[in-house]
This record gives sequence, C-alpha cells and structure tokens, in this order.
Amino acid sequence: MELRVLNYFLAVAREESFTKAANILHVTQPTLSRQIAELERELGVKLFIRSNHNIILTEDGMILKRRAQELLSLAQKTKMDFSRSGHDLEGLVSIGSGEFLSTGCLAECISAFSRLRPLVRYEIQSGNASNISENIDRGLLDLGLISEPYDLRKYESISMPVREQWGALVRADSPLAGKVSITPADLAGIPLISTASDFMDSRIKKWFGGLSGEMKIIARGNLLYNEAMLALHNIGAVIGIRLGCQYEGLKFIPLSPAVETTTALVWKKDLIFSPATASFIDFAKQYFKGITDNKL
Repeated sequence: MELRVLNYFLAVAREESFTKAANILHVTQPTLSRQIAELERELGVKLFIRSNHNIILTEDGMILKRRAQELLSLAQKTKMDFSRSGHDLEGLVSIGSGEFLSTGCLAECISAFSRLRPLVRYEIQSGNASNISENIDRGLLDLGLISEPYDLRKYESISMPVREQWGALVRADSPLAGKVSITPADLAGIPLISTASDFMDSRIKKWFGGLSGEMKIIARGNLLYNEAMLALHNIGAVIGIRLGCQYEGLKFIPLSPAVETTTALVWKKDLIFSPATASFIDFAKQYFKGITDNKL
C-alpha cells in the first residue's frame, strides 16, 4: 500500500467523483480508477458505492479514510522531523493541549526556545486528555499538555508551575453573579454544564458532598468556549476552570471550598524523538525547572 495511492483514495473520497479527483491530482481518470481498483483488490474490500451521479464511501471505506489520514499525517510529520538546513536545527514539534492557564506557560517556553532555534516549527492541536493521549500513543503528537493525574507507566512529564482554579461560569443577570464564591448549596438543583471527564466528575461530586444527589448535569463538553455559549443561552451554569479570557455576558465565580487541579507536559516513555523534539524536551525541562526553583 503506497502513500501516493492513499492520497488518491482520499481525493476521491473528498470530491465524491473520480473526474474531479483526477483533475485535482493531475492524472487521467482511467489511471485513477485503476489505482483505486488495485487498492480494493489488495485490501479485499469494496471502498466505494458508485452511482450515476456520485460515489460514497462504504463502511470499510470510512475506516480506511480515517487510517489513511493518520498515515499521511504521520508521513508528513516524519518528513519534517528529518528536514535540516546545514547545521541549523529544523523540524516539527507537535503538541496537543487542553484549555488551561498553564497553556500560557507552555507558550512562553515555546517562545524562548524559538529564539534559540528559529527554524523549528510547531503544530498545536486542541483537545482533552483522552484524545491527546490517544494521539501521542499513535505517534501523531509528540507531547501533550493535560490535566493530572495521568498514566505514570506510559509517560514522562514536566509539571506546570501554575494551578488551575475551578469555578462556575454564570450569566451576568443570574442571581449567582453577585456572589464572591459559589458553594454546593448555591448549585444544588441548578442545570449544570460539565467537562467530559470521569475524574473531574468524581472530583466535583466529592465537592458537592452531601448534596451530590442534587447535581443536575444536563450537558458535557471538552472546550470551554462551546460550554460558555450554552451558558450564555441560558442552558445552565458551566463548571470549569478560570482562563485568561472574558466571555461577554458571563461571569466566572470561584468554587468554595476551593477546587484546584494541576497540569503536566507529557510524552511517551522510551521513545526516540526527532532532533527538534528531543531538543525542545531538554529545553523545557530546564526552562520549567528554573521557574520552579525561583518559586522556592
């Protein structure tokens, strides 16, 4: 199975037409049809359902589409890892990150490293701990900034030097907006929008204590902006972390008793990284150690 043929397959899947895909790829339609037919024979499955007007992916075709996208992305990343110009360090460092205050610390570290290694490039993907960890395990990401705890057996890490403060994001016209802090009694029976995390679910349930039976979670999400839009349209109050941004019409109020979490920059153990990624990890270790030492 060649990467070139996978690229052909993705073009046909995207355009839903052999003619359009052939024009984009600058190959003849018979050539393209033959390549796809050979791919189907190699895999032993039918990838497309053909009609007079268009073509659509079969179930096997949808599986291959996802795998092909991952393989081509990994191939491109590998190519970037080995790109060099003379003695200057080049390459791509791919990082997954949740939405945290500590993302600012990571950005400061990247900025400092960029001044030393200006030819290194970065790819930042947003996500939650689950899909970031999955993409690290698949080799699609080098590092991830995720909430602690994480699997110590799989990852090495650098703890971030800030703590994430949890609170409620409520409408500015809500009766809760005038409070200095939010208690479990304040949120009992109120519709809540929560993060899609089993760990934080149990943490918030513990915070509710004896009132946990009155938790009323009606929606979940993994990006605070989307959750904030639900709160703005009066769906409920968001339980989330304080970020360095403002949402017009909403107010963040910290939880009481306080709930704080920590984050870490993680990468897979016992893995040989590209020179660019290895250099960045070494730099990040010293960078954040210096920040931590200065706080002692």
